[in-house]
Amino acid sequence: MTPTREPTMDTGILLETGTNELEILEFHIDGDSGQNNGEQRHSFGVNVAKVMEVIESPHLEPQPGASHPSFRGLIPLRSHILPVIDLSVWLGIKKAAAPRDNIIVTEFSKTVTGFVVSGVTGIHRVGWPEVIPPSGYMPQACTQAIIGLVEREGHFIQLLDLETIIADLSPDDIDFTAPAEFMAPRELKALVADDSATIRLMLKKTLERSGITPTVVGNGQEAQTSLRELAARAQAENRPVSDFLDILISDIEMPLMDGFSLTKFLKRDPILRDVPVILYSSIITDELRHKGDSVGADMQVAKPDLERLPEMAMQLVAAREAKRGLNNV
Repeated sequence: MTPTREPTMDTGILLETGTNELEILEFHIDGDSGQNNGEQRHSFGVNVAKVMEVIESPHLEPQPGASHPSFRGLIPLRSHILPVIDLSVWLGIKKAAAPRDNIIVTEFSKTVTGFVVSGVTGIHRVGWPEVIPPSGYMPQACTQAIIGLVEREGHFIQLLDLETIIADLSPDDIDFTAPAEFMAPRELKALVADDSATIRLMLKKTLERSGITPTVVGNGQEAQTSLRELAARAQAENRPVSDFLDILISDIEMPLMDGFSLTKFLKRDPILRDVPVILYSSIITDELRHKGDSVGADMQVAKPDLERLPEMAMQLVAAREAKRGLNNV
């Protein structure tokens, strides 16, 4: 059965780079409270840049023998055969019966996936400083796929990390094992910023296997604090900042400060500006690369290609050191 299409989402709104903003699509899952047929609405949000469109869901049943109970099967969508995930099942919400659901069709990490929800509310433009990290506000078990909370019109929108959900369904896809031939000629020091605990752990293992020592933080604001401390130390000891840090590796989407704003800060700092920067995201496309270029990122990579990070880091550090050597001749 071919799904009935809702109007295609307008995802072409480009924000000025480095403003520390994003646009989110708010949607909801209506839970069954179990009391007199009452419903409890759960509000969630995802980055608009990951959304292709919203369609009406056909009648989808649980798939016997599926590797995960949230898998609802495959549906045709133009040139795609779309795997569909029921978010209420993955999130552990008992969904209220409804005459129809929606499917949010997303494209990121080189994959197109559908997520079943009760309905779509609208689009909001928010600043990353408005995004409250879930730690301290939600039980630890609930924060695995929640990167932050945004308050709008008297309720909280929970921002979902769709990459974590996809990784949970197919964990082998995020095994960023570094190729054995890529080993740093000397110990390199990297600062890594990512709000996902899963990705942080994978990157730490990947970099360490290649002889790169990572300092890992949870968002851009924490990375900015670390960078300021390193710059102050380098200045106080009259030493180059490269004695303390070789490269910054950062996700783009993070609470409090995103990767674009973090890069913009570093490249405008007279002490830090020569530190190479690699930005990565599940939504890096040819159309969006200009944003990273405009803030001075040295390289950009999509999350499915994160196994290339050690190689890319070594190339950038080698290029910086060669340039420094020429300048000293």
